[in-house]
Amino acid sequence: MGADETIIVEDAVQVLAMVGDLSMGLASDHSIRTARLASKLAEENGDAADACTSTRLVALLRWSGSTATAGGFASLLGDDVAGRHAMITRTLPGNPNLTLPNVLPLAQMQCEVAGDIAVLLGLSADVEDSLRHLFGSPQRGDMQDVMFAPNLPRSVFYVRLAGDLEMLAPAHGTEGALRLVQERAGVKYPATLVNKLLPHAQAWLDALEEPSCAANYAGHDRLVPLSIVADVIELKLPWLAGYSRRVAELARRSAALAGMLALEEKPLQRAALLHGIGRVTVPNAVWTRSTKLEAADWDKVRKVPFWTARAGTQVAAIASDATLGSLIYERLDGSGYYRKLRGDSLGMQERLLAAAAAVTALCSARPWRHAHGLPAAATLMTAQAAAGRFDRHAVAAVIEAARALAPKNGQVRPLRDGLLSEREIEVLRHVSLGESSREAARAMKISPASVRAHVDTIFQKLESHSRPAMTLKALARGLI
Repeated sequence: MGADETIIVEDAVQVLAMVGDLSMGLASDHSIRTARLASKLAEENGDAADACTSTRLVALLRWSGSTATAGGFASLLGDDVAGRHAMITRTLPGNPNLTLPNVLPLAQMQCEVAGDIAVLLGLSADVEDSLRHLFGSPQRGDMQDVMFAPNLPRSVFYVRLAGDLEMLAPAHGTEGALRLVQERAGVKYPATLVNKLLPHAQAWLDALEEPSCAANYAGHDRLVPLSIVADVIELKLPWLAGYSRRVAELARRSAALAGMLALEEKPLQRAALLHGIGRVTVPNAVWTRSTKLEAADWDKVRKVPFWTARAGTQVAAIASDATLGSLIYERLDGSGYYRKLRGDSLGMQERLLAAAAAVTALCSARPWRHAHGLPAAATLMTAQAAAGRFDRHAVAAVIEAARALAPKNGQVRPLRDGLLSEREIEVLRHVSLGESSREAARAMKISPASVRAHVDTIFQKLESHSRPAMTLKALARGLI
């Protein structure tokens, strides 16, 4: 793991906070504002500095697991972005699908993934434990926990209350938000905590516009893989698992073949790993549509790079990387988006990145089509370059790099750590991309029951309870 492929923990937390907010249809600074409110609640309740720091981190990562449940909420609500926003701000009309048996498994999955993210970032056990219980206690089997129960960290209640106030105030006004909060005092939040909030609510909300102090907690500047961010983003659409990693590797190899200096190669990898940030703003129904996209759909898709660039304005450490990543859909003839740049406005870095992403996408399966083989993808890209959409030199370098990376025996050979058998890794590779047990069984020429048995074993070995959590851990370990 080179320095060009890493990010400090605090910056990773900030990026993941924004990803979670956008995935839920919230303002991109919602979690930052919630963290300030939750910290004030913890201070008002007399918590020590370390506990306040943990509360802040829990608030920032509150929605970090939301990409993992996008598909489930898309099935329940139709629109996983706008639908979830309406659900959590209590502006959603009655929906017969929103029953506890339907929602609870998704809430638990979201908690599991958020907790796993905390582990991958090396955060404290307090932060991990709080995230795993933020939306309900699996031990109790419901989401109406006893207030300040001994099995739940106090941060859970600070963040629940602060997050709800921050979300409800814009939709219902401060008075309306406090009225809704009070209705759940003693049910969702401790009544004593609500009483401590009431005298300060308006002043604390007003103070949210003030700049916050830089974070300075133990381990905040420790380096972690930047790929964590990409992996979390891609949980939104299972068939994207590992996509940004592959784009990054192909762009790096292509840059060397194109004669770029090592200094010019590094930004390509970082930009590739971050380019999908804006993808979480688009409902799953658009991404999975097998028919031609309508104008309204395209309006959403064209804003994807805008939101990626916007992330750079919120997290300074990734500003240049996010800007470069936001150019991945631009084309030389001006037909790309969102800036519609053309010709000399796009340098060799941008041209290589665009070609690498396009070739990787063509060689990857999608719900509406099979993956193209590399020869077919090369033919398509060469024709696109001849038509003036892609740079010829960049396309040639990417195709050459893709050929060098292609497995010689037709099988992917990921890194091994001895945890899983070859057959288990093969099953993992299929199901992590969203294939059902029946689809994986057909591809592997085994029975669906065998696939399910292997999945159960993989769950046990990876200590996971859901496919998104399994996928995230498998990517982090290099198993897929």
